[in-house]
Amino acid sequence: MARDTPRPFFENLVTLSLVICILLALGAPLASAQDRGPVTNLPIPRFVTLKASEANARRGPSLSHRIDWVFKRRNMPLEVYGEYENWRRVRDLDGVGGWIHFSLLSGVRYVMVTKDLAALHARAEQDAQIVARLELNVLAKLDACTPEWCKVKTAGYSGWIAKADIWGVYDTELRD
Repeated sequence: MARDTPRPFFENLVTLSLVICILLALGAPLASAQDRGPVTNLPIPRFVTLKASEANARRGPSLSHRIDWVFKRRNMPLEVYGEYENWRRVRDLDGVGGWIHFSLLSGVRYVMVTKDLAALHARAEQDAQIVARLELNVLAKLDACTPEWCKVKTAGYSGWIAKADIWGVYDTELRD
């Protein structure tokens, strides 16, 4: 029997609730307000860079909280995974971090090389000419990214490096 009248509100609500329960049971991620920072409305998590040459990572989001860690490397990539007022909760490659004042962070992106003597190629291809070999923990300014490669600049060299050899960019991240 065909239905010519719209469903009552309660019936639609029950259907929506059932769909949400099925998606949750299947492990499907649902979009939520937690995907965006409550202060900046920027994605959480996201990568930023340490603007200062030294920054205190605190146990909580205020100057009265104890300093747990001191970052001492300018342009080091950090992952923001929390926000509270003027404070950002960050972690480094090793998962170490804490709360840092937002004024010590920059949106200019850098990456850290995670493979010793990683190849920097002239093009985003495995068989392309190698321009340089980058040592472990070298920082490089991030330019563009394809699904498997990122274009970076460091120490006068510019080229493409495999995403698997760097930290500071997500596997699915694309940049023009």
